[in-house]
Amino acid sequence: MGVAMHCLVVEDDPVIAAHVLDGLRAAGRSADHAATGRAALERLSRARYDAVVLDRMLPDLGGLEVLSAMRAAGDARPPVLVLSALGSLADRIEGLEAGGDDYLAKPFAMEELLARLNAITRRRPGPAEVASLAVGRLVLDPSRHSAAFAGQQALLNRKLYSLLAHMMRHADKVVTRDMLLEHVWGYAFAPTTNIVESNMSRLRTRLLDLGIDPIETQRGHGYVLRSGLCA
Repeated sequence: MGVAMHCLVVEDDPVIAAHVLDGLRAAGRSADHAATGRAALERLSRARYDAVVLDRMLPDLGGLEVLSAMRAAGDARPPVLVLSALGSLADRIEGLEAGGDDYLAKPFAMEELLARLNAITRRRPGPAEVASLAVGRLVLDPSRHSAAFAGQQALLNRKLYSLLAHMMRHADKVVTRDMLLEHVWGYAFAPTTNIVESNMSRLRTRLLDLGIDPIETQRGHGYVLRSGLCA
């Protein structure tokens, strides 16, 4: 696997924390632990992690508060697997829309947690993702994790950045939901949440802040980013 994945486990239950830490280390990952939300944010400010396993119910800051603080700090932040006893569809959607890359309900199998971590970290930046992308006057800047158009700039979180990058690379072509799940989220299966639709809606809102709306929904097919609407 090359360099070992370095993970942060944010969990206040000592039994669950020990189980996850032991499982990660047995699988060849290195892992640190934080028992509170504030401790997690402090560790994230001092060290670089490849992924975070984040419990939703913490004794000080809630997990979604921690997640919001992470995403507000910029997109040079790691992907996050939200871990929670709150496992309803509404809870999962709330966690994903707050900026989580995936959501796993308790109780869980360690094998599934590892598989989900692999999925959300699989698409690391490669040579084709280092250079800036441009479609017309719409420019995606990897150094700032931002989109710019006509002098306006919008910061994007990790998933919105990857989503827009994929759409821009396939401008004027239909991109299906399954293609986005595979290439942006790393899923080889379709989750039961509306993760693509909710993130696409958020992306279009950010682009509207720039004064453009170049992404069209093709009912029953997918989405198209129209280069002519970026001119």
